[in-house]
Parts: sequence; structure tokens; C-alpha cells
Amino acid sequence: MSLRLDLLRHGETELGGGLRGSLDDALTDLGWQQMRAAVAGAGPWDRIVSSPLQRCARFAEELAARLELPMHLERDLQELHFGDWEGHSAAQLMETDAEGLGLFWDDPYAFTPPNGEPVTAFSQRVLGAVERLQETWAGERVLLISHGGVMRLLLAHARGLPRAQLLQVEVSHGALFALEVDAGSVLKEI
Repeated sequence: MSLRLDLLRHGETELGGGLRGSLDDALTDLGWQQMRAAVAGAGPWDRIVSSPLQRCARFAEELAARLELPMHLERDLQELHFGDWEGHSAAQLMETDAEGLGLFWDDPYAFTPPNGEPVTAFSQRVLGAVERLQETWAGERVLLISHGGVMRLLLAHARGLPRAQLLQVEVSHGALFALEVDAGSVLKEI
């Protein structure tokens, strides 16, 4: 039996663009609006699962309370940890580590930001979490509130894209996508 997994990216954050990773900044008013607009008329869901970082979890708590749904925080669905690059924009990194940034953009699986999480480990962590969700809640429709990197990874897998194209998957703030997850983390975009 498959799991219907609706993916919602958090909205705009207070500290703005750049590589947020494990930084725990809050949503702006616009960020809240983006997320509320994305779920208006969507669903219905059986439960909500969220990254524990506040840019996801605060909205998940609000929505779960409003819809009277169970909510679960899943640590393994946090964003990629960018190490020394956290909090920096691409423009800043072009000045300090242009070569590394270029290598990461060319193939994020082959280059890890200094002191960062390898994308292979990130992929195993995220896909393992999705597999657990499928095993636990097969037959349900779950809203997953998470991050751009998590969603890019899941969408790239569902679309059968080569690993090097991971960063080419577009996922804007407040974007909502739907996947079907079968046993063994077989992903299909709906």
C-alpha cells in the first residue's frame, strides 16, 4: 500500500536567502502568508510531519491545531548541514570559495562544503525517514513540511534525474508538491 506524501517547503525566513541549513531562523510575515496560501484548499490530510526547525515546525503546529490533526516532528527531514557555508549567500561564497561553490553546483554528491554533511549521507538520512513514514502510515495522506534541499532530493528521485542535476530542481518558498511513496521508498510524482 502506498503513502500519499504532500511536500510543503517553508516560507521566507527572517535572515533571508543564502544557505540556511541547520540555522534555526523564524519565518517572516510573508513566509507565514506563503505557507497559508499554499495549503488553502489543499488536503485533506491524515497527519502532519515536520522538520523540527522552527521555520517548518511553527507552521506545522499552527496547522495541526487548526485542522485537529496529529503532528510528528522528524529530525531526519531537516535540511542539509552546509558546514562553514551556513548563513552565507552564493554571492559571498563566490568571493571566498568560488572553486568549492562551483564544484558543489556541478555535482553536489561529489563535493562537500567544508565541515558540511555529505549529500550521500543526507540522501540516506532523508530517504530512510521517508521509508519509515511509508512503513508507519501506508494508506494515509501525510503533509510533510520541510526544506528546499529535502524536497529537491525527493523530487529528483521521483523524476529519475541524474545525481548531478539535484540542484536544478526548482522549489520556491511555500511550494507544494505531491508524491506517492511505495514500499522501499519508490517515489512517484503525482
